[in-house]
Amino acid sequence: MGRVIALIYGLAAYGAFFAVFLYMIGFVGNMLVPKSIDSGAPSPLGQALLINLGLAGLFAVQHSVMARPAFKSWWTRFVPKPVERSTFVLASSLILALLFWQWRPMPAIVWEVEQPVAAAALSGLFFLGWLIVLYASFIIDHFDLFGLRQVFLYFRNRPYAHPPFAVRSLYRIVRHPLMVGFLIAVWATPVMTVGHLTLALLLTGYILVGVTLEERDLVRHVGADYDRYRSQTPMFLPSLPKRKSPATPELGGRAVP
Repeated sequence: MGRVIALIYGLAAYGAFFAVFLYMIGFVGNMLVPKSIDSGAPSPLGQALLINLGLAGLFAVQHSVMARPAFKSWWTRFVPKPVERSTFVLASSLILALLFWQWRPMPAIVWEVEQPVAAAALSGLFFLGWLIVLYASFIIDHFDLFGLRQVFLYFRNRPYAHPPFAVRSLYRIVRHPLMVGFLIAVWATPVMTVGHLTLALLLTGYILVGVTLEERDLVRHVGADYDRYRSQTPMFLPSLPKRKSPATPELGGRAVP
């Protein structure tokens, strides 16, 4: 693949991701987008549930399978390595766009917080969750995570190397702050419908499975540093600070969400 074409392709894939990311905020938050999680004519509950489960399952399978090293090793026989990550990002973005388009609302209310201060606090948590997602992606190298670094290096005819394993900022508190941000964003709502609850449960289940698979890959890739990091840092919930022993080694390297 030509370097200019690879760069254009990577930029287009990143643009698709960013558009879908912004739309997802409106979709989950029921605001500013033509089709949100609770908008549209409801289908029969059983039909809506089956369709929504299928859409979420399609994303989970694509996202998990394409992220595995064994699949990447096979996939890059056909897809040039410089655009492998961009292709993953583009495929994920397109499937999420399909989910937004075909999602069936299930509008029955599970809970509704009417107290103004509590409702405002939940809305604030919703936006905080998305900010954590974005911030955490920059801690670990946002542009590498979404494929831009790979295509820019290829465009400049420079070799690619994975960023070194490093523990910084939020990654000193929990191992997966990016996923924590998603969980906060999808659960923090003053009005929880059956459809919203379904998405929240599906996303939570996917995250639990996904980070387990990811950590298995990281142990193989990083080795003892990641094992040590995993033993010292909680997965999702911050623990009370512990006094660090002088013998405790500092961790180096990249923490991948």
